[in-house]
Amino acid sequence: MKQLLTILIALATLTCVQAANGIYNVRNYGAKGDGRTLDSPAINAAIEAAAKDGGGQVLLPPGTYLSGSIRLKSDIDLHLSAGAKILAANPKKVKTPDGKPIYDESESFGGFPEYQDGGHTYFHNSLIWAEGQVNVSITGHGMIDGEGLTKKDTEKAGQVQGGSIGTGDKAIALKLCRRVTLRDITIYRGGHFGIIMTGCDLSTIDNVTIDTNRDGFDIDCCKYMTISNCRINTPSDDALVLKSSYALKRPVLCEHIAITNCNITGYKCGTLLDGTYVPEPVGWVCGRFKLGTESNGGYRNISLTNCTFMYSSGLAFEEVDQGRMENIVVSNITMSHVHHYPIYITTGCRNRGPKEVQRPSSARDLQISNIVADDCDSLCSIIVTGLPEEPIRNVWLSNIRLQFKGGGAKELVNKSYREQGTNYPEPKFAGWTPAYGLYARHVDGLHVNNVTFRYERPDFRPAVVLDDVKNYSLDDIDAQLEKGIDKVVTFN
Repeated sequence: MKQLLTILIALATLTCVQAANGIYNVRNYGAKGDGRTLDSPAINAAIEAAAKDGGGQVLLPPGTYLSGSIRLKSDIDLHLSAGAKILAANPKKVKTPDGKPIYDESESFGGFPEYQDGGHTYFHNSLIWAEGQVNVSITGHGMIDGEGLTKKDTEKAGQVQGGSIGTGDKAIALKLCRRVTLRDITIYRGGHFGIIMTGCDLSTIDNVTIDTNRDGFDIDCCKYMTISNCRINTPSDDALVLKSSYALKRPVLCEHIAITNCNITGYKCGTLLDGTYVPEPVGWVCGRFKLGTESNGGYRNISLTNCTFMYSSGLAFEEVDQGRMENIVVSNITMSHVHHYPIYITTGCRNRGPKEVQRPSSARDLQISNIVADDCDSLCSIIVTGLPEEPIRNVWLSNIRLQFKGGGAKELVNKSYREQGTNYPEPKFAGWTPAYGLYARHVDGLHVNNVTFRYERPDFRPAVVLDDVKNYSLDDIDAQLEKGIDKVVTFN
């Protein structure tokens, strides 16, 4: 009896020390960290204890923490020590003691039409999630391994996949949170999305590494955010994508986003982390920085600077759902082994949203400068294409050096290039562009200065084709040409 009393006093003393220091070690709440025991109940208990005390750091010391859904709360820093790993459990192999699914069920969307994919609509079916919380962070030099997550878009409201087995869909999912910090962590195999943040304000993502088999970062309907010093390897889908969906049941701009000093790659999943850097054969998409496709609200005041791309697609700016895209600045970008296209700017009328909304998508004031790229796929030149009724307005392209693979046929200059219209905005489906360097159509205000185009194999297309382009200037264009091929061809 005396020994038991001593233990209870010691535990009480330890709890007081924890509360005083603001550190809540998950081991003290039952976590084993052995990679076999389901530790998410203990992690959630530590989070609840910290939240009850007004906040603090929930500490995962070195170890492997097999886990289902972890629910973040306000004023909590989930800290993964170096050597700590959160391992997403496979729901077909692991069950909770009470037999409930290890991943939370998808929340209800309230009968509102789902204009976007399930991955953008539902958040609770994730490894780590928070909704409506303030001052939350995930930090530390540990790892999140989404081995047991699905990379498919399978979850629906209130539905548990596979009978009593619920699937985990995303590594980190945050909705309507403020003052979010993600720093120093590594995500491997992040499921459908490594990180999705929707409707989050005043956020910082810094020194995060993602090596995954679907999307890396999805930043949707967010504002006042900085993303810096990150490494994002996504051989099968988008690396860093800004979106503006209807997930908040209204059109919301994604705006005031500053991105800098990031590396985007398309190596085989896992080979960025192990240092073997194996290029992945090109499939649907590979890497890339993108605005879109979900674009109901649009994009405003976006900056991308000082980034590198390797074995990936390039820059894509896609406004196709009746929103507006404006004040976009891109500078100081290097690319090597560029799949599909180096720079793609388009508007369209897919209009994936309420049918009562009747307005054309629009884009204006985009400035792209100081770009160097080699081994570019010759399928596509730089593409700038607007709508006949709503041209893209005011695009500046300057100080750009592109080297293409070449191989285009002379007849392509007269090709009837597909109008974007309601089509999915992917140049791959439109085929070869009429020009090998720059193709622009339905543009009012195009200013090109100090641009160099080269190719490795003979290419018999002109360097530049302008179709329904008004108020343009082309200065200091240094373009390689085959004999008898015009540098610039215009159609009006």
